[in-house]
Formats: sequence, structure tokens, C-alpha cells
Amino acid sequence: MGPIGLGVVVGFDEHAGYGTLRDDAGHEIFFHCTAIVDGSRTIETGTRVAFNITPGRRGDDEAGAVTALG
Repeated sequence: MGPIGLGVVVGFDEHAGYGTLRDDAGHEIFFHCTAIVDGSRTIETGTRVAFNITPGRRGDDEAGAVTALG
């Protein structure tokens, strides 16, 4: 498990099962639907989230333990 971050979901493709979020520093980070903590497998664009940084399968870091806030 990596550092905890805060950000906003900027895109999510329900059919493909993945999306991107933008952290508070402005970096875009990929995440897979299985990283959504509540098990819903979907999340709305614009949702404020907390997340961990994890090593990704694509070679880049990914967001893990994505948790909707508020």
C-alpha cells in the first residue's frame, strides 16, 4: 500500500470497468473498478475520493482502495 491521496473522479467507463481520477496536485491516475472499496464497481464522475497508490499491472502506478467521501 502506498501513500494516501485525495482527489476527484474525472472519468469512468462502466462498460470497460476503469477510470481516472485527478489528485489534489493535478496528477491523473488510472484505477480499475475492483479498486472501489464499497464493491459497487461503478462511481460517478465528479465524486471526491480518497485512495492509495499501488503498483499497476500496466507498469504505472494506479489508485487502489478508492473510497467516496461525503
